[in-house]
Amino acid sequence: MAEPAPRSRMPQLAKYDVTEEIGHGGMATVYRARDRRLGREVAVKVIHPHLRDSREVVARFNTEAQAVAKLRHPNIVEIFDVSEPGEHEQYLVAELISGTTLRKLLQKRGPMPPEVAAAVALELLGALAHANASGVIHRDIKPENVLLAHSPLPAAASEGSTPQPRGDRAVIKLTDFGIAKLLDAQGVTSTGQVLGSPAHMAPEQIEGGEVDARADVFGMGVLLYECMVGHLPFEGNNPAQVLRRVLDGIYPEAQAERPLVGSRWSALLDRALAHAASDRFADAEAMREAIAAELGRLKVAAPRRELEAWLDDPGDYEKDHARRMVDTLCALATEERKKGDVLGAAGDYNRALAHAPDDPNLLRIVAGMNRAEARTRMLRRASAVLALMLGLGGVAFFVGRAIRAHETPPAPTITAATLAPAAPPPPSTNPAGTATAPPATTTAAPSATAPPRVVPVNLGGIQPKPVERSVRLDVTPSMGVKVSVDGAGPQGVVTGDALKLDGKAHTLVFSCEGNVCVSVTREVPAGDKDDTVIVAVPIKPATLVIDGDPDKTYQILERPELTVRAGTNTVPLTSAFERVNVKQSGAAGPVSVRLHAGDSVTASF
Repeated sequence: MAEPAPRSRMPQLAKYDVTEEIGHGGMATVYRARDRRLGREVAVKVIHPHLRDSREVVARFNTEAQAVAKLRHPNIVEIFDVSEPGEHEQYLVAELISGTTLRKLLQKRGPMPPEVAAAVALELLGALAHANASGVIHRDIKPENVLLAHSPLPAAASEGSTPQPRGDRAVIKLTDFGIAKLLDAQGVTSTGQVLGSPAHMAPEQIEGGEVDARADVFGMGVLLYECMVGHLPFEGNNPAQVLRRVLDGIYPEAQAERPLVGSRWSALLDRALAHAASDRFADAEAMREAIAAELGRLKVAAPRRELEAWLDDPGDYEKDHARRMVDTLCALATEERKKGDVLGAAGDYNRALAHAPDDPNLLRIVAGMNRAEARTRMLRRASAVLALMLGLGGVAFFVGRAIRAHETPPAPTITAATLAPAAPPPPSTNPAGTATAPPATTTAAPSATAPPRVVPVNLGGIQPKPVERSVRLDVTPSMGVKVSVDGAGPQGVVTGDALKLDGKAHTLVFSCEGNVCVSVTREVPAGDKDDTVIVAVPIKPATLVIDGDPDKTYQILERPELTVRAGTNTVPLTSAFERVNVKQSGAAGPVSVRLHAGDSVTASF
């Protein structure tokens, strides 16, 4: 909380006694005040003096009041009052939440357990679904705009007596609809001006395109990613770099950054953060349902209680939560293996292993599944070659059969009568009266070795059915890969996707979003059989510049096999981003840097 401002600097309002400053933003300052008429404490948001003379700013400010005043939801800060047009100060009055912001909570405690973060998201998505249904798009969802108040358990409860019922001690409120745009009216942002926080803005918002409820889905994806992983998905040294990252759509996979997140939460985040709005959840309610479904699968029956328990004591909660998650995930993985869902089982076992990395049983299971996956990949490659060979053999067989089916019918059976010479014609008399002998007649039997005559087949105008085949893709890395077919526009693909192709030969060019890898070309030969293309797209290395003493030695803690020294170092990557810690010998602590494929970053000592 900010230090109270001197009384002489407090705004003077007709109906409210302003007591202290509690927040400060780019557009307004928030004060604690007392409503003289009702005797209650409120929050008063006052436009900065240098902005209140701007018609656009005042119009935007009034739009906020009008948009939010009609919303009534337990997770949206309620608006009580707004200044009169003729008043010297321009302000709005809202309910006062005595707590903190989600931003300050993350700074203090770090990333949340995924299920706790999901509980927060459920509350906020409920608020957004209500706002979107009323035609209001928030457009600036970030931890700074989320207020959180928490009442701890009473002392008696913490000492062992009957605790206060869980589920009503945490309050989460979404605030600051300052740049909200009414869908049913021309708002002040209709000129295409970009408003919002760069790291939380959807691509279409940055580009000045049409913005709908899916922009809020993207903003929630950014917020939930940060709560689960501990840092933003799109980062840079300045706002321009951040905007470029968002427009490129490249960010590190959540489970790669923090294995505790697991593959299923990571996939949910990927959908919320999809570059194209059409690939995201349709709206906040759809995302909320997906989160609730995953919590239900994990046997989390009361998400708010999970949030409260974490707020009560993060350390104890996380230990207990890890034990519960290991048991639940292992049980789910066992059932998935029985059903043949190998990928689902692997994802749950791997997440369980992240919670219990030293568990020998889990290590044995995961190692066995990794070996099985390697065998499956090898068999898949062999099967593809065998299928091609069998396919060619089958083609030869059916072509031969088709030719034989249309050969000339066999010659009729030859009998003795057939071989008998024909009766000679009666002799004729030439003018000289001399009888002329009949010409010799020879009947030749058909040759048994004569080649068959191929008779053209008349199909009666019927054309053969066009060939359509499926080419399955097995690609590495697991995300961010694009494929272009015969020079057409690239499309994003992952392992398991299949291309529908005709029987002609085709050229596939694999690349990555944001030009972070070296493109790879694969040729698909002509044919009519399904096939599999296995390709690894090499990620470009990063350049790590060590700005330090050339006489010292340095080490990347996560990559002990690499040798790094003062100056320029090339670091191979397996994903577009990788966060590493560089340690100088004899220094107190490591320097954390974020490597980006194809880019350079400096670690200074």
